Amino acid sequence: VFIHLYIIEGSLFALLALLFLFLKYLCKEKHFLTADGKEESFSSLMDPPSLELSVVVPSYNEELRLPVMMDEAMEYLEKRQKENPSFTYEVIVVDDGSKDKTTEVAMKYTKKYGAQKVRVLTLVKNRGKGGAVRMGTLSCRGRFILMADADGATKFADIEKVEEGLESIDEKPDNMAISCGSRAHLEKESVAQRSLFRTFLMYGFHFLVWFFCVRGIKDTQCGFKLFTREAALKTFSSLHVERWAFDVELLFIAQCFEIPVVEVAVNWTEIEGSKLVPFWSWLQMGRDLVLIRLRYLTGAWRLESERKTQ
Repeated sequence: VFIHLYIIEGSLFALLALLFLFLKYLCKEKHFLTADGKEESFSSLMDPPSLELSVVVPSYNEELRLPVMMDEAMEYLEKRQKENPSFTYEVIVVDDGSKDKTTEVAMKYTKKYGAQKVRVLTLVKNRGKGGAVRMGTLSCRGRFILMADADGATKFADIEKVEEGLESIDEKPDNMAISCGSRAHLEKESVAQRSLFRTFLMYGFHFLVWFFCVRGIKDTQCGFKLFTREAALKTFSSLHVERWAFDVELLFIAQCFEIPVVEVAVNWTEIEGSKLVPFWSWLQMGRDLVLIRLRYLTGAWRLESERKTQ
């Protein structure tokens, strides 16, 4: 009897310990550190906006490339704020379970500019780029939300181009609209530089995107997208894919809700250090595209509005 009680007590203790760790991790992903090391709670995307612009920067093992992007972004944002004091912003760097010093590097910008302008969200484990963007977006305070890659492949000043694209949309149902940066105009040049095999993979992926999910958008994968707050809430609330194909599901959701989407040409430069492994990443994305379509068709995945009506 005593042995059985000992085993039960041990099991309960282990269960409580696991629950404590889970809650600890859950709380950690809902807080950020201020410049002086104090812990504060992130805002929620469901709250009313309190800033003009939020910039979400998904980062995985980016201690080397992140400073270049952040220096450029902060210089642009600070200059814009000096020229127009009513312009307010925040940058949320999402450390996607990095194994290097990404969080430490990002925190240097919090200490330099303050936690009202730069916040670091450190995920306990790697979720994938889509998961990192989703977590960051759900913690935003801005009226507009820009998704920007940590490698700085797109010049940050091109935000003005995607802003103009958003403004060009005359009808925004419930103030929802999305402006996508696009590299489609650079495709001929990139094909000339790619191997035949990589070119085949690229065109194959484009076909799968068109056939299964999204039509009318030439470049779904450019990591430079601007959302109105309402569009971000509507799309990210239904997002399931957490890896590379998450952009496709976002745009698929947007088209299901008839959210207007515009595509805008932006400058883009390939930066060394990409986490995308040509064959295996594209294979994973192709699989995800098929699963996106099948799971929505079968009802395994449902849009947020569909859940509420049932």
